[in-house]
Amino acid sequence: MPFTIGPAGDTAIRLSFQEPPSPHLTQQLLELQLTAQAYFLDALSDSVVGYATLTLFFMPLSLQRDQVTAWLENTARSICDSQPVDAEHNKAAVVLPVFYDPAVAPDLLTVADDLGMTIDALITLHSATPYFAYATGFAPGFCYLGTLDPRLKTQRLSTPRLRVPAGAVAIADQQTAVYPCESPGGWRIIGACPVVLFDLTATPVSTLTVGDSVRFEAIDEQTYCSLGGKL
Repeated sequence: MPFTIGPAGDTAIRLSFQEPPSPHLTQQLLELQLTAQAYFLDALSDSVVGYATLTLFFMPLSLQRDQVTAWLENTARSICDSQPVDAEHNKAAVVLPVFYDPAVAPDLLTVADDLGMTIDALITLHSATPYFAYATGFAPGFCYLGTLDPRLKTQRLSTPRLRVPAGAVAIADQQTAVYPCESPGGWRIIGACPVVLFDLTATPVSTLTVGDSVRFEAIDEQTYCSLGGKL
């Protein structure tokens, strides 16, 4: 499996696999991340798994670039050559309740019309698929989930909203996500989730992490409100 290793700023180094994202590739990146954390210990200030990348951030003056590059190359090759473990199916899915309704989803009707389907059909397609958490980013706790049913593929808004409420369930291109906090956003909002996805006082602080399997479960208005959802 080909990859490259290069700098990512003064105190970071990035390994990039030259292949399309996949759950198997993500599992290899997670294994490499855990191995790096155990090997470098306090020299690491952070590590981030992307769709096809692992970035290691080092404490100031701790990065010995040549040694780290050699270690990364040898360890990555060893992990790639080892027997794959299908960890995706060994982990229980995170089930998130979603209220699919125009009262909380300003794009639901438009997306259904644009895709030539009923709202019920859109809900069925979106909630029937288990999604894989490929990466986090954009905002704390924001997790990129894939892959959407091709029949749900839709473009982002041409002009992003300045304020998207926390809990908004949205789709864009081949991905879906739940906004963990109020923020700007250009994805199409098709529902609302009453579950708090990011809380600095909780352990862990984020409900979703890279490598998770996620399912959406349609709920009615009464259940949504009883779980803390706001109309």
